[in-house]
Amino acid sequence: MSTTTAPDSTPVETGHEDMIHDAQLDYYGKRLATCSSDRTIKIFDVVDGEPQKHTGGQTLTGHSGPVWQVAWAHPKFGHILASCSYDGRVIVWKEQTSQQASAPSSWTRIKEHSVHTASVNSISWAPHELGAILACASSDGKLSVLVFKNDGTWDAPSFDGHAIGCNAVSWAPAVLPGSLITPQQPTPQGVKRFASAGCDNLVKIWGFREDTQKWAVEEVLEGHTDWVRDVAWAPNIGLPRSYIATASQDKTVLIWTKDSPQGTWTKTALDPSASGTGGTAGKFPDTVWRVSWSLAGNILAVSCGDGKVTLWKENLKGKWECVSEMLQ
Repeated sequence: MSTTTAPDSTPVETGHEDMIHDAQLDYYGKRLATCSSDRTIKIFDVVDGEPQKHTGGQTLTGHSGPVWQVAWAHPKFGHILASCSYDGRVIVWKEQTSQQASAPSSWTRIKEHSVHTASVNSISWAPHELGAILACASSDGKLSVLVFKNDGTWDAPSFDGHAIGCNAVSWAPAVLPGSLITPQQPTPQGVKRFASAGCDNLVKIWGFREDTQKWAVEEVLEGHTDWVRDVAWAPNIGLPRSYIATASQDKTVLIWTKDSPQGTWTKTALDPSASGTGGTAGKFPDTVWRVSWSLAGNILAVSCGDGKVTLWKENLKGKWECVSEMLQ
């Protein structure tokens, strides 16, 4: 395992006046959006891998509480950014380009989603093949799915998700597992499915029932002993195996695998002690807050409360190893 102090990293002076909770690059890596407890969102242009602070960036205001997450929509829908906040609202922003070439573009609110009665902690856009669909997780215990319809209206069903509260959501890939190896009948609209993480120590997998036009629990994954802080469904190019990573207040990261669409989920705990990254057997030194897969779905980044980010990869024997550690 290599330990890196991230010499190639570029610090960004965002101008936020309080703690930064999220930073996301757009689809092309040309825009960086950040959000903070100062209730603002800032957007910077990225040139040659470096945010252009001298251009001043743009500041979006509209939330009345800390902004927890931002999420870029696929560019096929335009320049669209969603944000969620402690104020219980989700705002969808769209960039409006000026007709004058010299004038800067502006961001306007095209949708304010306010069905939740408590903090909205996480948002996630569905795979673009499914349409402009945004899943939201709230501390009120409910999940909601914001759907943009072809006639220009929005549909926003909400339903009970997790007792005490919902912490995170992550969509399943639009590509069906095993489709690369075994040709399957094409599904014109794709399969709508996502995972949610909650304060009930559970991860739930939800599927959209076309017959009832409602979301229903398909499976419940039990394994954590404290709040599940994050969930991340790995990208899939059509191989049979599916992966889900979950991070928890119990200081563990579990990798859930399913070898076939008809199989069952099995769990494996990452072991930092075996890789010399600290912690006791099967546990990290502190709460694990975020997990994120690489675009290819073969490397997992784990962000721990001790300020370290570790990268994990499955070896040929099926064992997960820490391949890099970055010190913040």
